[in-house]
Amino acid sequence: MSGGINITNAALHLGEGSSRFEVLQDITLEIAPQEFVCLLGPSGCGKSTLLGALAGHLALSGGSIRLDGASVTKPHPDRGIVFQQHTLFPWKRVIDNVVFGLKMQGVPRKERLERARAFLALVHLEAFANRYPAELSGGMQQRVEIARALINSPRVLLMDEPFGALDAQTRLSMQELLLEVWTRLRTTVVFVTHDIDEALFLGDRVLIMSPRPGRILESLRVDFARPRRRELVAEPDFARLKRHCLELLRPIGTIHPLPRLMPLGFSSEETHAVA
Repeated sequence: MSGGINITNAALHLGEGSSRFEVLQDITLEIAPQEFVCLLGPSGCGKSTLLGALAGHLALSGGSIRLDGASVTKPHPDRGIVFQQHTLFPWKRVIDNVVFGLKMQGVPRKERLERARAFLALVHLEAFANRYPAELSGGMQQRVEIARALINSPRVLLMDEPFGALDAQTRLSMQELLLEVWTRLRTTVVFVTHDIDEALFLGDRVLIMSPRPGRILESLRVDFARPRRRELVAEPDFARLKRHCLELLRPIGTIHPLPRLMPLGFSSEETHAVA
């Protein structure tokens, strides 16, 4: 399993005729095998579009994407995907959802069930193998999604704001779980988020994107020791990197002044969170 990604002068347009517009502009970057990279930027900057191109769901207008030297032109099991909202089959039990990809590949039933139980154990859900998705919490549903994506042994795991719909406490737990799983499997991860704390906590590197058309403003190396624990976010070096990210995002319109009239208790120096 390798998982090295090379993107060269990638551009992407959407729409037709007069409605056509540029989403990604001249993106060139390399992602090393087993690296955990976070794409950070304001809403609408093209983060999810770039992920869609990496998945092979969207065709570039120019440039190229290569995975271990081979052109990415269509979807393939070597790239697993986890979305913000789960895509589990509601009529299938958890274990049947997890084995679905292996079943489509013709893997014998005994082998696929053994592998499914191992991956459910990896995400701490072995006791819920025979439940249905509706019987699980949002965080548990996303753990099933992760197991279903990883059981196919992808070279790259693509994650599009997978914890964005979860409550704050569950989100923190899922971030720690993801790092635990990644530490064991070392699959290359490309993780889309608009949350600075999440990007800095998870990533080896944070790629900060501009508003549309999306470009890479900076590739920020995150050198905090692993394994990482939640206390990291309170450390001075973490706060320094967070301020740096905010400075990169502030000039490009991601922070807006509050209106002149505001409720009592708010100062004019407060700012909105990054979208």
